[in-house]
Amino acid sequence: MLNDAGRRTAAGTAAAAVALGAAAMAAPAAAALPAARTVLKPPALAWKPCPDKDPVEGARLKGLQCASLRVPLDHARPAGEKITLELTRARHTAAKSRGAVLLNRGGPGAHGRDLPAFFKRSLPAEVAASYDWIGFDPRGVGASRPELICDPSYQDPGRARADTIPANAREERAWTARAGAYARDCGRRYGKVLPHMGTADGARDMEAIRRALGEKKIGYFGYSYGTYLGAVYATMYPGRVRGMVLDSVVKPSGVWYENNLDQNVAFEKRIRAYFAWIARHHRLYGLGDTEKKVAASYARARAALKAKPVDGKIGPSELDDVFLADGYADYSWPAHARALSALAVRHDAGPLRKAWQPPTRLDLNNYTVYGAVQCRDAAWPRGWARWHADSERLFRTGYRFETWSNTWYNAPCAFWPAQGGPPPRVRGAASLPPILLVQGTEDAATPYPGALEMHRRFPTSRLLVQTGGHNHGVALSGDTCVDGKVAAYLAGGGLPPNRPGADATCKAGPPPQPAAGKRHDRAERAAARR
Repeated sequence: MLNDAGRRTAAGTAAAAVALGAAAMAAPAAAALPAARTVLKPPALAWKPCPDKDPVEGARLKGLQCASLRVPLDHARPAGEKITLELTRARHTAAKSRGAVLLNRGGPGAHGRDLPAFFKRSLPAEVAASYDWIGFDPRGVGASRPELICDPSYQDPGRARADTIPANAREERAWTARAGAYARDCGRRYGKVLPHMGTADGARDMEAIRRALGEKKIGYFGYSYGTYLGAVYATMYPGRVRGMVLDSVVKPSGVWYENNLDQNVAFEKRIRAYFAWIARHHRLYGLGDTEKKVAASYARARAALKAKPVDGKIGPSELDDVFLADGYADYSWPAHARALSALAVRHDAGPLRKAWQPPTRLDLNNYTVYGAVQCRDAAWPRGWARWHADSERLFRTGYRFETWSNTWYNAPCAFWPAQGGPPPRVRGAASLPPILLVQGTEDAATPYPGALEMHRRFPTSRLLVQTGGHNHGVALSGDTCVDGKVAAYLAGGGLPPNRPGADATCKAGPPPQPAAGKRHDRAERAAARR
């Protein structure tokens, strides 16, 4: 489970560049997913001013340009059925452009048309001014058409969801039945689309965008799942890459079942670190002066919500949804600790009501595309016995917080109507330009070994490590060391020599300090929007 903002709302659990031309596309394609035999020249993009606010995603697009691009549903049939990708652009304002940079927030399934504005305001002015920043909603996402949304009740039944931790075999069978029904509904709605929703299809869409832009080479900046998409593109089209930043790096060899098992272990470590932080501030929160005592307070609050969900809608699974965000990043640690304290100590559900929000249409779309891509990319276990055994093994050995919720988040892949795999090939050619990998050592969503593996697979890559960094999505989040090195790379600066492990390091800052009041709440919300 990956996503754009470190949050997720799904059955089980609620989930930011350099420049780049036109040579032959003879790079190796993904295994069993051959590149198109014929390449049709895409129409020129008709840019026009965007609306101030995105009517689909609610994001601010003021000052950006918008355009639509028609691409083949099946790139092996370029003259066949078409789908639409929606794009945005923040044009360069420098006297000379360094080229265009495609931006991807991650997911899979995350929207991206607001990203050019984020990059323009987050980078040093001279760097921001020198590129055309290109945002886009990937196929199936947001404003792109078709927009994929399967059975909304899997995420949002209109009441508190069943506890993701099954108490017995009957409850587990009920969850598997719901997951199977969700997969079948996706097949009924989008049977023609699902076979063409893999990462290799997304990489071919990126190549179509490059050609429509008229760029010989393209730059790319991707977070989270966006690192995998960028790596696949660089493997398929190495001659088209001018440079890349890949932040919070997916482990290619674990796509995708094994990577999710690794997340269960990593998220347990992060939630324990969070509970230990709450314990250090016991005088403020009153939830216990040790990590184990705080965990016990959380368990009691969870049990109380199972017995009596708040407003009939916020039960134990929804509580886990809220606190999952705290495994992704520490921006909301103070606010969520206050909410847990209010619930467990004062029996006041008001702050929890504020912290939890039901899934939006965009959340439902994000989740559907997440499944459509990951279930298509790789072969998942089809026999439920494997899922059950792995979940039980991890849960019983102490990895309790994320294991079962992550199982149900991904369970539709056990029943998916489109055949999965084999995964796209990921291997960097020696002819590629330097690629910058950015990674926090304690990232739970994309654990550190994934960045080391990607570094080995791409001999021209350089790995910038934030030691002690536990937030998912490192660059442009306020670390002056990391942000300075990323900006220097984008500005054409030098990179450290390549060597095993980290090539350059920055030390992560301290965890947040508890604070109360509206001013701090506003700061937390601003951080969460990055």
